[in-house]
Amino acid sequence: MIRRVGRLVLVGVPLPRDLSLAWRTVRGRRGGFVGSFVALLAGSALITACGTLLMSGLGAGVAPERYSGAAVVLGAPQSFRLDETSEIRYRERVTLPAGTVTAVAAVPGVASAIGDVDVAIDGLDVPGDAVDGGLELLGHGWSAAALGPFRIGQGRVPAGPDEVVLDAALADRVGVAPDATVRIVSGSVPSSYRVVGLAEPPGDGLRRQSAVFFTDDRARELSGHPHRVDAVGVLAAPGVTPEALAARIGAAVPEAVVHTGTGRGDVEFLDVGDARTLVVETAASFGGTMVLIVMFVVGSTLGLSLRQRRRELALLRAIGATPRQIRRMVGAEMTLVALAGALVGTVPGIALAFAMRAVFVGAGAMPPDFPMRVHPAPTLAALLLCLVGARLSGWLVARRATRLSPVQALGEAEVEPPRLGRLRVLVGVLLVPLGLLLTVGDVASAGDSVPDTAASAVLVFVAALGCLGPLPLRGLLRVFGRLLNPPTSAGGYLAGAAARAGWRRLGAATTPLAMGVALAAVQVCGAATSIAGAQRQVDGGLRADRVLTASSGMAPQVVDAVRGAAGVAVVTPVARTQVLVTFPAEDGVNTRVYAAQGVTPDGLARTMDLAVLRGDLTGLRGETVALSRVAARTTRAEVGGTVELRLGDGTVLRPRVLAVYENGLGFGDVTLPNDLVVAHTTSRVDTAVLVRAADGTGAAALAEALRDAVRPYPTVRVGGRDAFATAPGVAGAGDWALDLMFQAVLLGYLAITVVNTLVMATTARVREFAILRLVGAGAGQVRAMMNGEARIVIVAALTLGLLAAVAPLVGFSLALTRSPVPGIPVGGLAAIVALTTMLSWGALTTATRITMRLPPVEAIGGRE
Repeated sequence: MIRRVGRLVLVGVPLPRDLSLAWRTVRGRRGGFVGSFVALLAGSALITACGTLLMSGLGAGVAPERYSGAAVVLGAPQSFRLDETSEIRYRERVTLPAGTVTAVAAVPGVASAIGDVDVAIDGLDVPGDAVDGGLELLGHGWSAAALGPFRIGQGRVPAGPDEVVLDAALADRVGVAPDATVRIVSGSVPSSYRVVGLAEPPGDGLRRQSAVFFTDDRARELSGHPHRVDAVGVLAAPGVTPEALAARIGAAVPEAVVHTGTGRGDVEFLDVGDARTLVVETAASFGGTMVLIVMFVVGSTLGLSLRQRRRELALLRAIGATPRQIRRMVGAEMTLVALAGALVGTVPGIALAFAMRAVFVGAGAMPPDFPMRVHPAPTLAALLLCLVGARLSGWLVARRATRLSPVQALGEAEVEPPRLGRLRVLVGVLLVPLGLLLTVGDVASAGDSVPDTAASAVLVFVAALGCLGPLPLRGLLRVFGRLLNPPTSAGGYLAGAAARAGWRRLGAATTPLAMGVALAAVQVCGAATSIAGAQRQVDGGLRADRVLTASSGMAPQVVDAVRGAAGVAVVTPVARTQVLVTFPAEDGVNTRVYAAQGVTPDGLARTMDLAVLRGDLTGLRGETVALSRVAARTTRAEVGGTVELRLGDGTVLRPRVLAVYENGLGFGDVTLPNDLVVAHTTSRVDTAVLVRAADGTGAAALAEALRDAVRPYPTVRVGGRDAFATAPGVAGAGDWALDLMFQAVLLGYLAITVVNTLVMATTARVREFAILRLVGAGAGQVRAMMNGEARIVIVAALTLGLLAAVAPLVGFSLALTRSPVPGIPVGGLAAIVALTTMLSWGALTTATRITMRLPPVEAIGGRE
């Protein structure tokens, strides 16, 4: 048998024969390779899921509905490009000058060019019926109906400002026929119209929207920007292909973005383009992080698996195997396991991608009809990365085994190596000050990048923990070992002795668990710090007595009506948006995204206290701006200077900085004049209206007066101070849900890794357990020993993980709230402790029972 192995292994042979022998080895040692297979499977699933999301964002699209008859659709650039590979989407719709329609119509091959505007409609109702709650309701000029094309099924086209045409499905849903009168609410202002016709939609009808057609003049008036258009639809002349026409138009009108095919849907539905960008950015960012973690975990798991075969590799060296032959054997084994694990992992990876898509949809960050694209590229990427990680891990472990002489290899096979590799220790030591420098230098002073930098800092500490993990564990054993496992009992004595002898083995099991604790602690405590800080600022800074809100915002008429109400002293309209600030940086220029608000300065201090640190807000008019402390520090802005700012619709300004304030978490990091913000939002309305009562006016009297004032505006609600929510995050309302999902996926992977590693490390000790039982230890004492080791793993993982999270959290809290004490949710930390305990204790207890099923006499003669 040895000769046969010698012919196959000890002589240089072609790769297929190496794989043949590797397959026999894997089959003969299935238990030893199961852990490696599980690690590779889970890693492949994660990489495949992120890759599938990425490919869906890059290639998916929603077919147009109202623009389905247009060969080409033009829109304004909806993104600001940071570089060739990344961009930031504008929150508001970017419009085109109305003259673009004329320029496009002059291009050869264009049969007709039609400008289209969207009019946001809050609701449509008929006398005695409730407001329609169906699909999104948008108004348009009748000329844009040709882009469907829509045709009149009943009645005629609108001819006057008080006439409309409804799409047939909408009319059927609300029970309206031609000549009926309907009330349409836009910007909270209702108006009555006569329905003069019903339009039949193209193709399969409208699935994502309902359409109301006004006259072109009335639509432009209601849009709020009569000299601009949202899109330009182009009908091609006979014989002209959309691709050829798009090339001509792109050359003639370079300031617009030309779309054909499903790309036309991106112009018609802004949420599709927003979702595409969000999916690409998050999948690429999270996928990149997961690739690093997967490679580290796979390497650690495979390294543990191969270290458990030290005696086998040493014996092969002793009977004459050369280092090259050992490396070829290990490489072939790793190739087989990696291929099997990666291929099997792609199926659950695709399922995980669809589950993540469901979270995106549930969080409102992706439309329900956003299609997923299953592509072979993520599968190939997962296969390649898992294969590279496995081969590299196998090479590193085999290199250690082959660098020693056969006698030294046999000696080290029986005991743990006395110390870690020098390179590993050096890298780990250098990472610690790097993490501290990142925390103190960037987290404590970076503005909108505070969460990102905190995450980067904790990843540096986690990487240091991965390199040095066994060494801190060894130190903890010396300090707390006797306290955790007093040597007064047999189980405690055995646990202490086994931990001191197998500190590297325990370190391999503790490190991924500590990584999960650190990442979870930063996520939980960081979110608590932000939420609590924002709420404190709003509670302390909001001085209004009443707050008016509406589902789709309020037009200026509402503000004027409230100002005239009895008992009202100050009225402050608030419009919210998102802005981009560009500022000089060490490597050129940088751009940050900030939540912004627009307010009026008259009486502002009586309705909203922004806690001004420098400057004055009374002159907040025209092209002026106030910045939060965090934003001002990031952009290096000073009172009296200017900043380069892009409004929500891409308009570039250089406003003068009037003031720097503290309460940016609760009210937004950028404060602008109200009329400036409203003029550059999609719907041209205010988000909320703050009202302060005049002296001597009671709360009940003020509420009654406000309800009377807004009675003509059916969508406006009069509420208390709690109706004013904190400033929205720059990534949208569902940002927290996406963060939670990605953290859950990451921690779930680490949990699988922890259980896998603990089971591998425990089941490999079958001979050790058998020897203990043969020399007189009872089964209960062995289990008590493992319970003692479980205590060590739990305490070490919690201690090291929380220590790794302390510096990033302190810097995070200092930057956002000026307090070194971050938010510490008791429930969140309790959940981390409970999950850590459950994973460690459950895995070790279960693996111990499985390992001890064999009688000691049989187990002592088994493999390692």
